[in-house]
Amino acid sequence: DRYLFLMDLQNRNETLFYHVVTRHIEETMPLIYTPTVGQACQAYGHIFRRPRGLFITAADRGRVARVLGNWPHREARICVVTDGERILGLGDLGADGMGIPVGKLALYTACAGIHPTQCLPVTIDVGTDNAALCADPLYIGTQQPRLRGPEYDALLEEFVAAAQGVFPGIVIQLEDFGNRNAFRLLERYRDRACLFDDDIQGTGAVALAGVLAALRLTGGALAAQRFLFLGAGEAGIGIARTVVAALVEGGMEAAAARGRCWFVDTQGLLTAGRADIAPHKRPFAHAHAPLATLHEAVARLQPTILVGCSGQPGLFSEDVVRAMARHNGRPVIFSLSNPTSRSECTAEQAWAWSEGRAVFASGSPFAPVAHAGGTLVPGQCNNAYVFPGVGLGLIASRARRVTDAMFLAAAKCLAAEVSESDLAVGRVFPPLARIREVSLRIACAVAEIAWRDGLATSERPADPVAFIRAQVYTPEYPVYA
Repeated sequence: DRYLFLMDLQNRNETLFYHVVTRHIEETMPLIYTPTVGQACQAYGHIFRRPRGLFITAADRGRVARVLGNWPHREARICVVTDGERILGLGDLGADGMGIPVGKLALYTACAGIHPTQCLPVTIDVGTDNAALCADPLYIGTQQPRLRGPEYDALLEEFVAAAQGVFPGIVIQLEDFGNRNAFRLLERYRDRACLFDDDIQGTGAVALAGVLAALRLTGGALAAQRFLFLGAGEAGIGIARTVVAALVEGGMEAAAARGRCWFVDTQGLLTAGRADIAPHKRPFAHAHAPLATLHEAVARLQPTILVGCSGQPGLFSEDVVRAMARHNGRPVIFSLSNPTSRSECTAEQAWAWSEGRAVFASGSPFAPVAHAGGTLVPGQCNNAYVFPGVGLGLIASRARRVTDAMFLAAAKCLAAEVSESDLAVGRVFPPLARIREVSLRIACAVAEIAWRDGLATSERPADPVAFIRAQVYTPEYPVYA
């Protein structure tokens, strides 16, 4: 009901909507984005009020540019696009996944001050393999099995070209594509457009920031950590790739850096001897005897950092958490699956089973936990700490491409924003109330890399901070003389 109230307010009075959201971000972000947006997407056709984005279907082949030309705001500078195949941890929601681009772009405005008219939500409706949606008379999308293969690729090719043609210099954010498409689409287009995948690169940056902050509590160096990931999809692989990039930047050989990252997926420990390993998993398939369960992997590998990206609730069981606590004085446990119902464990469980020693963060928000006469505050490893600032930096510099160096800079910048008072209560991310200032700092760091590396189409101003701050939208009514 609160989600619907806020969406109706956005439809009626956009200025007032953003005024409310920016001034009450800690209360409203869980409503307009995770975890509530997941429930909203599951019921999207049943709560549909009015369209807030563009739907492009296979029937639009040959005229995608004309469809994009129907968007009323010619100054669109950033586009969040999904095909709805992997919405959060909820799976294939087809066209009902439009709630994600709409919600993400609301955060671009609320968290980084990108003007609402510069934001373009798009859903590529290529059908759905969700049988319940195909039978639902209120489903808003194409009720047929998903388009695959060359026809799918041709539609995406046309979309990327059309978006760049209709809105020159636009930033394209891929969002919630299935594993089978996300990695290959990123590799195909990252050098041809100003494009990134938030589930891979944004998640990697925000998680690395949390790890860097956590190490201030545990006292170890990044190069000394052993990571164990539960789930080898976009989020897990994206985090591992970002960790590897940070280790390589610090002087470690790439092969050795990958050797610090281990994965458990639906078949157990990811090992080099397994047959038919997906291409995105191969770099992290190491030589080791097979292990069937997460608990076995924790016991044998003795990781210092455990990261959950499985989309399956409760898999960080008491045995797993206690095993982490036996091997580490301060075990780092990140339970990142969204929404809250899919979290591998709760903050209360992580701290209770580790006697309060765990350094914990989650993908969805959890309430503070009373422990040993004090209060521990869980940090939320939310991509909203990173992607709005990255987008603002790309727009301000008019960057031609998005690079891994930009996400590394964003991660370091975010980690530096975690104060000693945050760490004192167990929080490894800054309060959401500071997110606009954090996003501005990240935007400056990203823009500096674009200018430094010759990727910007605008000249570096004398005062980049003032230049970017001047572009930030503030939700206020105009004053007329």
